[in-house]
Amino acid sequence: MKAILALADGRVFHGKGFGTPGEVTGEVVFNTSMTGYQEILTDPSYRGEIVTMTYPLIGNYGINPEDVESARPHLAGFVVKEASECPSNWRSSMSLDAYLKENGIVGIQGIDTRALVRHIRDKGAQTGIISSVDLDPQSLVAKAQAAPPIEGRDLVREVTCAEPYHWSQGPWDLSDGYREAAEPGKFKVVAYDFGIKRNILRNLVASGCDVTVVPAATPAEAVLEMKPDGVFLSNGPGDPEPITYAQENIRRLLGKVPLFGICLGHQLLSLALGGKTYKLKFGHRGGNQPVRRGDGHDVEITAQNHGFAVEAGSIEEKALLTHINLNDDTVEGICHRELPAFSVQYHPEASPGPHDARYLFGRFIEMMEKAKAVTRDA
Repeated sequence: MKAILALADGRVFHGKGFGTPGEVTGEVVFNTSMTGYQEILTDPSYRGEIVTMTYPLIGNYGINPEDVESARPHLAGFVVKEASECPSNWRSSMSLDAYLKENGIVGIQGIDTRALVRHIRDKGAQTGIISSVDLDPQSLVAKAQAAPPIEGRDLVREVTCAEPYHWSQGPWDLSDGYREAAEPGKFKVVAYDFGIKRNILRNLVASGCDVTVVPAATPAEAVLEMKPDGVFLSNGPGDPEPITYAQENIRRLLGKVPLFGICLGHQLLSLALGGKTYKLKFGHRGGNQPVRRGDGHDVEITAQNHGFAVEAGSIEEKALLTHINLNDDTVEGICHRELPAFSVQYHPEASPGPHDARYLFGRFIEMMEKAKAVTRDA
């Protein structure tokens, strides 16, 4: 089955279709991770994006029902050099191709992914289209040019939960898979779902949290009525600036309850503090991003997935810059100068890894412990 990937700037790649036959548009980006393609497929942060994997062979360990970050894939399309037809792993239950077909995801393989990635690095991430039904390059370029860009769109409403729910599942264990918490955690945490990953929830449970997940637009007053010890601001897709309802809710929560944000949650907290965000040329997506912690020599290797960043000069009046990306000096973490609130741009819960930043969940626990102690003393 022939297929074409066309970019809005006119670059065209010819390959073979896999997954669901059809046509889809999205922002074409790349991820440098060597493993974890199943987690990438099901990460709601990829909503609206066509993801290119830089590692040449994808699908070699298949798909299993445990390693998902949400109920289904959320990306627009998938681009690989070669999709393995013969997966081999004791946990595998189906091939990558079968999984994409089952979930209606359009893919393309057999293209020069190195050339595509170099093009994105030089020209920037941009709208593209994958099609196995229209094989006219000029027609596809025109469609890509007419498709809406990712900037200015509220993609959070497309991935957030419809109703609040309780989460009690902890991390995966080799002997018996996922374990349910034996008893409610010591700290009651309300997690805003802007596109939350399940492994974040599992790490919160493992840290001693009793977690309730709420939809992205839940009013701050409704959250405070639940009397949480802390509020978590999740990851999510796209441009943070249009998510004004979340920014306003965060402003109303500041100083009333400890806050911890990851990825989009970090950007929304920064905007709520009066900061600004901007679109990166091609973003940070992969499991090998070096981040310096503080002013010393401590470096964390981190997993990241974002196309926007916080403007450093816009936030320093109210927040300390706690983490900096060593590749491009972008802001990777902040901490409010006075109030119990902090956030990071990367993913400390990353599965399959790295796990250098898992300590941040412990920091959230410490912050809630201090807040509870102040309340008791008062």
